[in-house]
Amino acid sequence: MAQQDIITQLQLELERHKQTIKQLENENNRLTLLNKRVNEQLNATLDGTGLCLWEQHIPSGNLTIFNQQWGHLLGFTREELPAHISSWKNNLHPEDKDWVIQAFESHVAGNAEIYQAVHRMVHKDGTVAWVSDRGRIIEYGINGEPLRIMGTHIDVTQEKRYEQDLAKLAHRDPLTNLLNRNALIAAFEQGKSTHSTHQGALCFIDLDGFKIINDHLGHRYGDSLLIHIANDIAQICDQLFSTPDTTQTPRHHVARFGGDEFVILAHCNDVERLTTLAKTLLSHYQHPIELEGESIKVGLSIGISLFDELDEFTNVCEQADKAMYSIKKHGKHNFLFW
Repeated sequence: MAQQDIITQLQLELERHKQTIKQLENENNRLTLLNKRVNEQLNATLDGTGLCLWEQHIPSGNLTIFNQQWGHLLGFTREELPAHISSWKNNLHPEDKDWVIQAFESHVAGNAEIYQAVHRMVHKDGTVAWVSDRGRIIEYGINGEPLRIMGTHIDVTQEKRYEQDLAKLAHRDPLTNLLNRNALIAAFEQGKSTHSTHQGALCFIDLDGFKIINDHLGHRYGDSLLIHIANDIAQICDQLFSTPDTTQTPRHHVARFGGDEFVILAHCNDVERLTTLAKTLLSHYQHPIELEGESIKVGLSIGISLFDELDEFTNVCEQADKAMYSIKKHGKHNFLFW
């Protein structure tokens, strides 16, 4: 073959390689652009749902967040909070920290199919954020050791607050934040189920002269007065019945049944102590109180019914109510045991 033919053939071969390289470059550019668009769509979708995609390199502990800035959930910058498993652990809520880490390490150790936990984390400003966190090992080493875990976490703070608000509405009086009737009944029944000797007292309190105050100064002022009295009753009960040990079952519950009716459920049948409670409440309102620029006089009619494990809530409440109405008929601002 002539030298010129060899040169021509080599030139043709080189041209074909150039074309192949050009095609590969075009295909690479197309795939790069496609990958970028897919990532943009994925990020837009994830960001729209509040879902954060994360990955941890287990041997080093380094974390990668794919669709959000690291630390965004808790208000930190990357410089303030290194993207590392230790940063995540350090910002777990103290009450959740141990069991969440245990759940995570249980999956890494192969004792659980997935890691899954709904827990709290502490924001930079001290507030609490709730997250739904889950992950799964996606890569193992040649000896079966876990190398990478990938997962998601979702900020569910708003949902948790809504859930807590609903629970609060179900068990709390919306005006005073005291327990409502249903919650007090539940506390009474719980006492019966958890204590073999369920004894105590129900104190039924009705305000004297509240309707006149409400009509004269308006419902807004009446609401302020109810809140003021609710706080007073709760504070006085705390002073008389609360114990330093917060892990113990509460020794009293305070509720508002509606209108100007307040009820105290005390897990105490000591007549002397209950008498002290009644006298302290009456003494507190012996003289006019100053509220929002008004000086007003309000009294309390208090009926008290003792109970034991054989008594039903309805009967105990009715007896305390009758004792209270007896006070209403005979001078008001006093107390009477059924």
